[in-house]
Amino acid sequence: FVIHLGDVTDMGTSQEAKELLKMIKSKVYVIPGNCDPRDMPENIRDVATDVHGKKISIDGYDVVGLGGGNPSPFQTPFEMAEDEIYNALKPIACEGMILMTHAPSNGVLDEIPGGIHVGSTGIRKIVDEYHPIIAMSGHIHEAIGCKVIDGTTFVNPGPAKDGYSAIVTIDNKKVDVKMLHHKGI
Repeated sequence: FVIHLGDVTDMGTSQEAKELLKMIKSKVYVIPGNCDPRDMPENIRDVATDVHGKKISIDGYDVVGLGGGNPSPFQTPFEMAEDEIYNALKPIACEGMILMTHAPSNGVLDEIPGGIHVGSTGIRKIVDEYHPIIAMSGHIHEAIGCKVIDGTTFVNPGPAKDGYSAIVTIDNKKVDVKMLHHKGI
């Protein structure tokens, strides 16, 4: 299956998101990004599984998802205040979850040029409280990578539109990540 961490479109419509997701020939679990329309989740459900603001089970693991981005100077279509992010995740978060968010946790894979950390403090609080086995995010195209901190694997696979992705394997809560870059996509 495929987990899509948002920005299915670049300021596009829900219909465009639906058409793009329909092209993926595997089961897709998706959250919207900050550049996706707010109505995307309810409009893609016949082609993908919407995980925005939900806890679902995949292969026996609790998967918690939240799309959109934390506040930015760019005023993109889907931004949420930090307390809104925290309050959306708190009731569905659980110890040992798989966390899929568009915005990264503050301080991890969230650095932009100039050394500025722009990740979500709301997501960081959830990570610190619940210790997910993996926290997957996108959003910050300059911060592609994988890091393990305090038992949580953090992954930012990078923008798919530029040929980046990651293969994540979880076996008995042991996480293995293979970062990929396919040039010419």
